[in-house]
Amino acid sequence: QVQLVESGGGLVQAGGSLRLSCAASGSIFSIDAMGWYRQDPGKQRESVATITSGGSTNLADSVKGRFTIYRDNAKNAVYLQMNSLKPEDTAVYYCNAYIRISQGMRVTVSAYWGQGTQVTVSS
Repeated sequence: QVQLVESGGGLVQAGGSLRLSCAASGSIFSIDAMGWYRQDPGKQRESVATITSGGSTNLADSVKGRFTIYRDNAKNAVYLQMNSLKPEDTAVYYCNAYIRISQGMRVTVSAYWGQGTQVTVSS
């Protein structure tokens, strides 16, 4: 069974920094794109940053210049370095990964989500 486990959320003052980590475990054949999403209560989940298996990244306009996404393929992990945090960054952050698993002669890919980690930025 594949799991994504996140860590690194917390409470920080505006202007501060946090680093989120997410590690995949289980019977993993390979991992395609990975990413971070966030969701405020009552709002839709939105994409914050994504990274392909080759390292190409895409960041939301609201976080460009402040957040960096990177991954360690050897550890099946993805990270989100968040600098110059603003109160509007407050949300639950979710890790996402498209993971391939081997089932006999077949390899299937599915989207997996972490349990979410709270990030709160005080003004």
